[in-house]
Amino acid sequence: MNIPTNIPMPDGMTKEEIKEVLLREEYGYLPPKPDKVYAEEVETEEKFCAGKVIRKSLKIHFEAEFGKGSFPVNFTYPKSDKKVPLFVHINFRPDVPDRYQPTEEICDRGYAVMSFCYKDVTDDKNEFESGIAKLIYPNGRKNPTDCGKLGIWAWAAMRCLDYAVTLPQIDSDRISVVGHSRLGKTALLSGMMDERFYCAISNDSGCGGAAIARGNTGETINDIDRQFSYWFCENYKKYIDNEDNMPFDQHWLLVANLPHKVYVASAKEDLWACPPNEYLSCILADKYYRDAGKNGFIHPDRLPETGEVLHEGDIAYHIREGRHYLSREDWNYFIDYLER
Repeated sequence: MNIPTNIPMPDGMTKEEIKEVLLREEYGYLPPKPDKVYAEEVETEEKFCAGKVIRKSLKIHFEAEFGKGSFPVNFTYPKSDKKVPLFVHINFRPDVPDRYQPTEEICDRGYAVMSFCYKDVTDDKNEFESGIAKLIYPNGRKNPTDCGKLGIWAWAAMRCLDYAVTLPQIDSDRISVVGHSRLGKTALLSGMMDERFYCAISNDSGCGGAAIARGNTGETINDIDRQFSYWFCENYKKYIDNEDNMPFDQHWLLVANLPHKVYVASAKEDLWACPPNEYLSCILADKYYRDAGKNGFIHPDRLPETGEVLHEGDIAYHIREGRHYLSREDWNYFIDYLER
């Protein structure tokens, strides 16, 4: 397939240099890691999912330089005599199970899930007065590099990881972060910021996520800025109708997820997320994974067919039938890959 030649490549750059560009120009600088993270158990159900699963309602508390706070988390894990891998799922709702989280099926395959509703961290609105955002920005955002809501949600996902690695029932080397749509962008940002994740999984993340901005036939930076400018830092506005002058593109986000695995998932009917450009991002990131001694992205020299699953490398991809959604099919593909 033809690869565009006008896309900047991070040749010769370190991960920290790549990350610096993305934070300064797109996502903004996230708050520092807190001094202390701990969990409060609010409720425990020992016989969840027909007795196969334990469900705990938690509050994750943190003590940081900008203040103290907490947010609710649901933790479900299969009853097992060995440590189990975990998904940190940044979700749209607090429900367990949820239409985007088939909890019983996930646990039946031997995985735990620690999920939180992103709005319980800070509202998905153009304000910085709710939840953790108020602590971080008591007087609102002032600098063009202050992080937007994606950064705050990613910061919360990393706090779940802080707690999860302390749990005796969890395999701390196999904790992955997953999200859909805007929260798929968040999952990739979380993976860039924290190398402890085993894999960062992006489902239908599109513009500002996995999809290359140049030549995007779906949502553009102009489109996303009209409704959701607060997801990003103010500097990102420089690239409205100006993608060709960006000093980066979204494959840099995949590269910055090194050294761990990254998974990009698309859906055939999700044209707004531009599946061809999500796939292109994986292709462009391949070289840098290989240069780092990883298997990279193993793929055919063409666009993928619907239903095609590419699981051979440290960059994984699939495209399924259907629309913008996080389905059981997606979850099963994710687990199939992680079990390889």
